[in-house]
Amino acid sequence: MGAIKKIFKLKNSEPSNFLTDTTGEAREQVRITYYQSGYGASKKAEGNPVTFGVGLHNLFNTFENLCRKQLNEQKILKQPYIESQERERTELKKRETAKSIYEDQIKGIEDKIDKAKFEIIDVKQYPDKYGIDSDKRPKAQFYIGLFLLLPITIYLFVFYISATYSAFFKDFETDSLTAAIFDSNAFAKAISDGWLEAIFVGTLPFVFMGLGYLVHMFHKIKGWKSIIKIASLYVLTFIFDVILAYLIEKKIFLYDAVLGQQFSPADALGSVNFWGIIFAGFVVYIIWGLVFDFVMKEHENVDKVKVFILNQKETIKNAIKKKGELTILVDTVEKEITAIKGKITELQAKIDGFIFPVKEYLHYHYQYVEGWYQAINSELQFPIKQLDEIRENCEVVALKHLENLNLKDLEVQNIIYEKK
Repeated sequence: MGAIKKIFKLKNSEPSNFLTDTTGEAREQVRITYYQSGYGASKKAEGNPVTFGVGLHNLFNTFENLCRKQLNEQKILKQPYIESQERERTELKKRETAKSIYEDQIKGIEDKIDKAKFEIIDVKQYPDKYGIDSDKRPKAQFYIGLFLLLPITIYLFVFYISATYSAFFKDFETDSLTAAIFDSNAFAKAISDGWLEAIFVGTLPFVFMGLGYLVHMFHKIKGWKSIIKIASLYVLTFIFDVILAYLIEKKIFLYDAVLGQQFSPADALGSVNFWGIIFAGFVVYIIWGLVFDFVMKEHENVDKVKVFILNQKETIKNAIKKKGELTILVDTVEKEITAIKGKITELQAKIDGFIFPVKEYLHYHYQYVEGWYQAINSELQFPIKQLDEIRENCEVVALKHLENLNLKDLEVQNIIYEKK
């Protein structure tokens, strides 16, 4: 064993250790020294398996101690783990920064929710503080508009019921325009004609009311798209009124027409009755739409406090939803932070421990074993049976030695012994 200790001692005193020495001659010299050490020890102990086991144990301990002292080599072997740890630390800082940002956003949202809740209570007592007229009574404009809207609505119902019935179902018995567009029995006559006629005549005014409501709703939306939609609704209403006026005027014309006389669009455009029907319907409809829009806006201003509270509640609802999303992100980041810290701890344990070069050790181990067996074959003058028994016992010792060190059939380059 003196030769083994000598070779380790010599290599430890050099600036570059034997594990990284790339000189072929130096590595060959180390291999030969191990071989010779095994050969000499086997010859001296006459191949004794017990002595062989002790020699292998001392060989491993000496090699391991030398590895621990090779700080520069350990630093090189640990460099990938150090770099990996630095990357994990960088990721950890990113996650901690993200967590801090999310927590600040949550704090801002919580402040916003608290402020909105306070304002919901405070606005009821101090509406002027929030720029709201404290007079909650409906204004005169609302009542005036409502007063005008009701009769105009009744007028439109009467007009469109009568005009629709006259245009599509009525058989004219007079050429009077008034009788054509203001027939007091139009709805009753439609019912007598059939339920489908009655439903058509009775529900058509609601279509125009619906168009007026859509115009009001589109007024709330800013942008050119809403303007196009409003214009389209007015054009659609005007076209329908033109159709009604044309059909009614045609029936009036044909009532007094001479046999063979035809009614054309040019005749309609030149007829006062045609334009009178349009203005009696479409112009009044526009007036109704403007009054309706005004009344609705005034109604919305009747209780601005209520509108303010509804807006604040919507703000709270959206804020709570956003807070929930941020909370999920914080939980996710916290899990990632925990996982990254775990990786950093694992890497630190490897960095604080030491790396054992398995392949390097096994190379020298087998050289020593080869020398030991070669001495048994060449130097011992025992019977063949006894030599075979010695070799078998030594083989068992060698395998048990590797099994105890968990190095048998190991394919890895290095083993990391982490610091506990």
